[in-house]
Amino acid sequence: MTLDILTYDPGIVCDSAREYARHVTKRVLDSWDEGADLVLLPEFLWMGLEPHTPDEPEGSALERVAWLFREDLLPWLRAALARPGKAVVLGTCPCAVEGGIRNRAVIFHDGKETHQDKLHLTPWEKEFTPGGSVRLWEFGGLLVAVIICLDIEIPELAARLRGLGVDLILCPSATETILGVERVDRCASARAVELGCFVAVAHLTGRARSDLIDENVGRAAFYQPSQHVFRHTPRWIEGPVHDSGCHALRVTVDKEALKKMRRMRAETNPSLLGKDLAGLSRDIPVECAR
Repeated sequence: MTLDILTYDPGIVCDSAREYARHVTKRVLDSWDEGADLVLLPEFLWMGLEPHTPDEPEGSALERVAWLFREDLLPWLRAALARPGKAVVLGTCPCAVEGGIRNRAVIFHDGKETHQDKLHLTPWEKEFTPGGSVRLWEFGGLLVAVIICLDIEIPELAARLRGLGVDLILCPSATETILGVERVDRCASARAVELGCFVAVAHLTGRARSDLIDENVGRAAFYQPSQHVFRHTPRWIEGPVHDSGCHALRVTVDKEALKKMRRMRAETNPSLLGKDLAGLSRDIPVECAR
């Protein structure tokens, strides 16, 4: 499977929300037309709509972006990106739900639609409410999870995925400093090792007229398990860190190599321990000698 990992600059010059959406859509369609099966875009990509939100209905910037995306753009995106045999994680956007606003990734795959809400929130996401579950979905013979930014840094969440056979984790992210980029990417690499899966990260870049995403730095990154079957391929691929512009990293997701790795029981592989041996189903006390 061919995966395109795309950074995105929400500060691109556009005259309208629809023009912004057309720019995003063109990047996806170009990737598909050039051979990609799956495309990953960054967290908070759709906050770039903030300068184009209407004065009505009244509400916060998040509420106006959520309304604009749901009412005006989402139906158009569904039609434009409904292509069999292709998939895209369209970054994330505020989504109004009963009880609050979620930071939600919209996912189209094989003409179907699903979503993933962010589960753990940063101090800057005070207006959001956290999601409550991880949705697994299938595409191209792979079991896929979308884990959004800070969520990839939470080992307790990764432990819940142990033993479920997840093949690919896609991580849309938005960070304003190199330290944020490092936290997300270093944890993404750890998830690839401990879960024995592929992990891709797409960061937001650039400046936008939005308090939430005013400054962003990031890159595209891809991580594979550090196991024997992958010894002749790069186990981590990290593009340059950018503070502006849209950039792409194309990688191959080798599902046959993953299947072969899971059959190899004579090497140290933490992903094969299962929940019991990993300590999730047994009590492992912590003793502190003083």
